[in-house]
Amino acid sequence: MLASVMQSISTYAIPLVLFIIPVYGLVKKVKVYEVFTEGAKEGLKVSASIVPFLVCMLCAIGMFRASGAMDVLVSILSPVTNLVGLPGEVLPMGIMRSFSGGAAEGFLVDLLSNYGADSQIGRIASTAMGSTETTFYVIAVYFGSVGISNTRHAVATGLLADLASLIAATLIINLMFAY
Repeated sequence: MLASVMQSISTYAIPLVLFIIPVYGLVKKVKVYEVFTEGAKEGLKVSASIVPFLVCMLCAIGMFRASGAMDVLVSILSPVTNLVGLPGEVLPMGIMRSFSGGAAEGFLVDLLSNYGADSQIGRIASTAMGSTETTFYVIAVYFGSVGISNTRHAVATGLLADLASLIAATLIINLMFAY
């Protein structure tokens, strides 16, 4: 029953939003097309302003992986993560998730194809992927695009949240599926 309701909602949600927004704008006497194009112009300006930060971030990720630093970091952290039941195979995806969603998805696909979606590794990786954030990406791109250079506690807070999400994903999957 719930699945069919969710299917109906997902089928009609986007068309309904695309219908309601212009109608609401017309009722409020807003020039919908002009406001839309103005927003699109601003979006292009923001896109252009974040490109340098994005290029730097992607370059740093490439160097981190190619240098072998990821493997060293995983070998150092694996004994600690094993204490909470986090398999070492998931750790590279968990680390990379803080840097890049696309790179983390690549690790996730590799884990799922090697271990399967219904394995402990597959379940933990999938849950962690959906519950963590690309902290460094957000800091570099969004903070950089608006000119914030002093991030104060944002990096530490974001990384702690990522760690908490990774540990929670591990503990919940291990409890739910009795690994």
